[in-house]
Formats: sequence, structure tokens, C-alpha cells
Amino acid sequence: MALSRRQFVGGAVAVAVAGGTGATGFVPSVRSAGLWREFEAAPYTHPQIPYVGRAGAHAGARRAPRPPVVANAVAHGATPDGSTDSAPAINRALAEAGERGGGTVLLPPGTYRIDDYLRIGHSGVVLRGAGSGRTTLLATRSLTELIGPYGSRYGGDKSSWSWAGGLIWLSPRARHASLTAAIRDRAWPFEGWTGNRRDEWTTLTALRPARRGDRSVTTEDPSGLRSGDLVVLRLADDAGHTLLEHMAGGGPGPEAYAWDDKTKLTSYVPYERPVRITRIAGREVTLERPLPLDLRPEWDPRLVSGAEPLTDSGVVGLTLEAVETPQSPHLLDKGYNGVTFQCAYDCWAEDVVVRHVDNGFGLVAASACTLRRTRVEGRGSHHPYFCREGAHDNLVEDFRIAARTVPAPAGTQLHGINVEGLSSHNVWSRGVMEMGTFDTHRGMPFANVRTEITVENNGRHGGDASAGPLYGARFAHWNVTVTNGRAGLVKIDTVAPYSATVGISEVREFDQTDVPDFTGDLHARVEAYGGPGTVRPGNLYEAQRALSRRW
Repeated sequence: MALSRRQFVGGAVAVAVAGGTGATGFVPSVRSAGLWREFEAAPYTHPQIPYVGRAGAHAGARRAPRPPVVANAVAHGATPDGSTDSAPAINRALAEAGERGGGTVLLPPGTYRIDDYLRIGHSGVVLRGAGSGRTTLLATRSLTELIGPYGSRYGGDKSSWSWAGGLIWLSPRARHASLTAAIRDRAWPFEGWTGNRRDEWTTLTALRPARRGDRSVTTEDPSGLRSGDLVVLRLADDAGHTLLEHMAGGGPGPEAYAWDDKTKLTSYVPYERPVRITRIAGREVTLERPLPLDLRPEWDPRLVSGAEPLTDSGVVGLTLEAVETPQSPHLLDKGYNGVTFQCAYDCWAEDVVVRHVDNGFGLVAASACTLRRTRVEGRGSHHPYFCREGAHDNLVEDFRIAARTVPAPAGTQLHGINVEGLSSHNVWSRGVMEMGTFDTHRGMPFANVRTEITVENNGRHGGDASAGPLYGARFAHWNVTVTNGRAGLVKIDTVAPYSATVGISEVREFDQTDVPDFTGDLHARVEAYGGPGTVRPGNLYEAQRALSRRW
């Protein structure tokens, strides 16, 4: 039975208190986390806690840019009474705004039927409604109908619309065209920054060795670089898979792991991470964020060009509601998806609700994007939030996954806040999950943070064996209230290497019990177990932001 908001919040408070009482009934006082004090002394290189203090668009800026209004979709022919298809008019307004150099396209209050998906393919373009309670887009067709079936590049009968694409799709125009052309040709593409076959890149400069946490790197030839450029840091793996071992924290366990047969995982390397250059002084180049990994000669570290990025674009103040259809069987989604960012950087969604979708909000090879005050609701979703294909430095805050309004059909699956595919340094903060789980979906994501979240932990993770480990190093779960007492994917000290589980509810295992991928000591840390709300700082991301301002 779905919980009302009052029942859910009340249950969260009860669990938070009960989880911290112990046999004596004593409620522990608020206390400073020892792990936090350690982090303050070594913020860029702590072994268990990643540095995420600059996650999100414009390094986590609290206010998104507000470009001037350049168009009103109604003036282009959109009809706010839902009587006709408004997608052509809205798409025309978005394209014209982009061709003129950017700006805001307004969607006044009303309901707009869209029989096609909406595309934002130019930088600096914002689609702005009058608020999620006043402007609604009613989507009538799926991406399968609009673009075609989308199979998996790994084979089988799976639909890639189960984890890709959106009925509002923000992606650079040229990159998006190449993706959809490949789908129509059934040449199932790689979806990241360097093209459908990962070969559309040019070396800008090789890099000399450096350490995780360094802000500056030494280039072999800086002549092709400019301050302000967005480039791609590229690290290849070697025959011994020492890069993957490094992502897992290194040591005997990762060294003993069998990497060669994890063909899906090994297809995710080279590791590619977009980053902006902030300063060039001779051969020294300063980057917007610290290095996420060491740079070693055996990994051929270099800065390369990738797809022309989509920057400073967003979606604000609207509800996207798909026509209500039954949820599809697992991995056969038709593509009634919400809002997806792909090959996007410094982009955002704010005050956006998606309803009756297969998959809610997507970050696909997207970096430094912010989803703020977003919500997934309606008949139930496969992935309410998905973060994959090398998506880094994103921020999802003040989010909500509402309880489903209809029972789940047989054969369907519920995940939650998903991360996979070597995605790193992403943050989920201040969330309420009335259903779902912390879906770490194999593909060895690493160095991600989930903090100040209340969850009815009733989902399950996915990921096939060829995608390798559930976790790389430096996952941090910090101040998490579990309303139903299930441990899976929240208490991670027994499965995640070099992880931190701090201030979570007392939990128990249930039928999905994972075993460690790596042998030996995992070097995981647990603190303030059973005491959500008692540990300070209460929000790991916010504390890192405050610390950054002091540096």
C-alpha cells in the first residue's frame, strides 16, 4: 500500500529515532563524524570519501543563468488548450532561439499536446514554463514510435530505450543527429563524447604523470589549448587492467580480480571525463576540478577533443506527462522517457515533474549538470533517475520519487537512483524516495555520494555479470534514513571497496544479498550506524561546498 506524504515522513522520523536508540532506549546526541575531520585534512585524496564540492552546473552554482526571453512558443503556433500537436511549434522556437545565439523560450500556463519529442540542440537555450503546476506537456508517443526500435550494442532483445533518450532531449545538434541516424540504421551506437564508434576524437596534448587530487597538469604541448576550453581527459587501460584496478582502490583484491571476461565493463574504457581549463601558464594547465584518478604513463593520459558540447541550456518550470500506458516488461521499454541530458555540460533542469514515464531523468555521458527540485511520479518507472555511460560531476538535489499510483505489472523492474558505466563524482542530495533503491548497476561506477536521503528501500539493482563490479572505490552514503529497514545497496561496507557508510538507519539483509566482488580487506568504514540525523555534518555535499569556499 502506498504511503501518504504524512505517513512516509512520520515513518522516516520514527525509524531515525528507533534506529539510534539501541537496547537502552538512549537516543544518541548529535556528534561530529571522525571521517569528516579526516577529510578536512586531505579533501582531494581521502581514501574513502571523494571530493564532490564542485559537482553540478557552474561548480554547483545556486542560481541557474536566466538568458533573456527571445520567443514565446504560443506565438510560434503552440496551443495551450491541448487541442493540437504543439511539438513542431515548440521545436521551431527552440531551434530559432539557438540559431540566434541562445535565449529563453517561454511556455505560458496551459496544457500542450506533443506528438513528437522536444530537442534542445544549441547551447544557451532554455525552455521555461510557468511552473510545474501551471505548464504541462502531454506526450502521446514513445521514442520507439518516433525514432524506431533501439537495440542494445551488447546483443540480445533488450531495448536501449530502457536507459537512453528522452521526450525532452538535450544533446548537441550534430551529436544527436549522428545518434538518431545510427539508431534508424540499426547500427547501435556508443553514446558518449567521442562518437558512435569512439573514434571521433583528436589529441590536443599528451599529459605527464600526476596524482589524484592535483588541480594542475603538465602538458607536452599546450599550443592547442585555450583557457575556458572544454576538453576531454582520456585514460586508456593497459593489458593488465591496472586502470580498472586503480578505480577499485588498488591492492590485492582488485589485483586478483578476473577482468578479462568482463567484456561489457572493458568496453567502457578508455575513461573519458570532460573538464574545463581555467588557466594556462606555460606547460602547466589548471583544471576546473581536481583530477579524479592518477595519470600514469601506462594509461596514455591525454587531453582530446570530443563532440561539440551542449552548454548553458536547460528546462525549467513544467510537467511532462506521458500518456498513461502499462509499464513494460524489464528491459523492453518503449521510450516514454522524461528529460535526458547527453553530451551536455553546465546544463540544468529545475522545478520539473515527469509523470507516467518509463524512465524519468537521464544523464548519459553528461557532466557538470544540475537537476534541482525534480520529481518522478505516476504509474511507476523502471529507472526514475539514470546516470550512465561515463557521466561525471553531476548534482541531483531536492528530488523526489513518489509512490506508484498503480500496482507494478508482473515482469517489470524498479531501480531508483541509478549510476553505472564508470560514472564518477556524482551527488544525490536531499531526496525523498517513496520507492526504489540506491541502484549501483554494475559497470563499476566509483567516487559517488548519496547524502541526506530518506528511502523506502524496496527496489532492486540490475547489471549483468559481464559489466563487472557493483562498486569502485570511494562511494559515500552519508545520513540516510531507511524507512523499511532493508540493507541492500545502502549499507555497503561489506561489498564496496574503500567506501564510507555514515549515519544510516539500522538495516537488515533481504533476499537480494550481494557478495563482495573483491577478496580480502575492503578498507570500508562505518560510522554512526543506526543514527541518521545524529551525525554532523548532516549533508556531505553541502559541507564540502562550505569547505571549498574557505580555500
